[in-house]
Amino acid sequence: MNIIIVGCGKVGSTLVEQLNGENHNIVVIDEKEERVNSITDEMDAMGIVGNGVSYQTLLEAGIQHTNLLIAVTGSDEQNLLCCVIAKKTGNCKTIARVRNPIYNTELNFLREELGLAMIINPELTAAQEIARIFQFPSAVKIDTFSKGRIELMHFRVTAGCLLNNYALIHIRTTLKCDVLVCMVTRGEEILIPRGDFVFQENDIVAFVSTPTKASDFFRKIGIGAGKVHTAMLVGGGTIAYYLAKRLLAVGIDTKIIELDMNRCEQLSGLLPKATIICGNGSDEKLLLQEGLASVDGFASLTGLDEENILLSLVARKYSKAKTVTKINRVNFSNVLGDIMLDSTTFPRLLTADLIIKYARSMNESLNSNVENLYQLEDGRAEALEFYIKEPSAVTDIPLGKMRLKKNLLVCSITRHGQVIIPNGQDMLKVGDYVVIVLTHAKLNDIKDILEG
Repeated sequence: MNIIIVGCGKVGSTLVEQLNGENHNIVVIDEKEERVNSITDEMDAMGIVGNGVSYQTLLEAGIQHTNLLIAVTGSDEQNLLCCVIAKKTGNCKTIARVRNPIYNTELNFLREELGLAMIINPELTAAQEIARIFQFPSAVKIDTFSKGRIELMHFRVTAGCLLNNYALIHIRTTLKCDVLVCMVTRGEEILIPRGDFVFQENDIVAFVSTPTKASDFFRKIGIGAGKVHTAMLVGGGTIAYYLAKRLLAVGIDTKIIELDMNRCEQLSGLLPKATIICGNGSDEKLLLQEGLASVDGFASLTGLDEENILLSLVARKYSKAKTVTKINRVNFSNVLGDIMLDSTTFPRLLTADLIIKYARSMNESLNSNVENLYQLEDGRAEALEFYIKEPSAVTDIPLGKMRLKKNLLVCSITRHGQVIIPNGQDMLKVGDYVVIVLTHAKLNDIKDILEG
């Protein structure tokens, strides 16, 4: 595809880095020459120094032949205007990053009226991820696909967990749990397990289920399932605002600790049901005084990565709370596995990942009938969503009777808006949306799931 990225900040450079090498023709635009040079010197992309809102600049970048324009400058209004001009000039798909909370209730209106393919709000996306984790504290990560209807939950097998040295087949036959284990990460290895697979301690297990059945599953395997009832957030920024609003809406008592008095007053007006404490969140005594030892959920959301990590370690020391740590610097990700943190959230990576999911899905749809493509485990596995338009070799046949390729699993079926967690007796039908999880394979058509 031909892609233009306007804005060469951290998100823009992350997008180029992850889309580079996928046979795209990428042009980047930024008003700062050093940013453009930094990307073009290290990666296979063309660069233009200029204003992405400028009609002439977009023409120079080749907007008439562009498939996708992504605007991720530091200005919401510039991103929106850039997309409007690009849409009028080149009739391409457009994505804008919009961060200001004043636009939060208007995102759908803006997207539809301005004809955008997607609007991304990094802080809102991060808050949504943390809220999902607080709903299921046993999960270390939750991926969503099929427009949010399906959640892929990841959890770690501990020494005391029932699944330790337990065969996969017994989950349905003995435990009577209606869940589908899609993927297991064991060290550096990604596995699509079969019935005789035996779980081991420290395996990261990913499974699909409905929220109610997931809670039952967590309870039966003995790793706890109850959602968070009380939450403490340190740092009163935009993510904390979005997160507190979501937590309060589902009845979770929420306390925010923020150092800046003016921000505390703003939050008190915006979140009248939350408890706002004006104080230094890195003060251990203050945290204990405000009930750290008894909270169920703890999120460190300050602007400093190092402080967030230390705060989460303090929370783990004094409480049994589910902790979530906000990390801004992507280069920290390689060493965080050695630190005993529950869950981490990377707002910039979340933003880039959502945009890249769309770009990859769009690219796939140009060459196949893939509806959506989702990267899992840093690209080492994929979830592909297909829409079944017509009868074929895979329709109206029980899954258990199909000769499916290895390292592949039919993960979910959405039929008339209802999600089905499939077993061997279920069949694919015309009109179904089907999600396939796989490794080491390439699918262009739903019929490609069959051997030979």
